[in-house]
Amino acid sequence: MSTTIEEQTRFDARLPKKQKQFFERAAYLGGYRNLTEFVIMAVQEKANMIIKEKELVIASEIDSQIFYDAITNPTKPSDSLKRALADYETFVANSNQNND
Repeated sequence: MSTTIEEQTRFDARLPKKQKQFFERAAYLGGYRNLTEFVIMAVQEKANMIIKEKELVIASEIDSQIFYDAITNPTKPSDSLKRALADYETFVANSNQNND
C-alpha cells in the first residue's frame, strides 16, 4: 500500500493583539481546536469562493466569445440540416393543406 506524504510549509502573519484575540474567540466559539485550524479553514473557504467565482466569470467570457463568433461568422448549413429544413417545410405545407 502506497501513501503519499504531502510536503508542508509554514505561514506566519503579524497582526494586532486585539485582532488575534478576536480571531481566537471566534475559533473557540466555532468549535475549532485552535486558531491555526480556524484560520486555515476560513482562508480555504474564502479561497474556494473567490476561485469559483472568477472561474465562472472566465467561463462566461469564453462562452460569450464563442456565441459572438457563431453569430458573426456562421458556418454554412450541413446537408443534414438542409434536409431537415426541407422535411420541416414539407410537414408545415401538408399541415396547412389539411387544415384548409
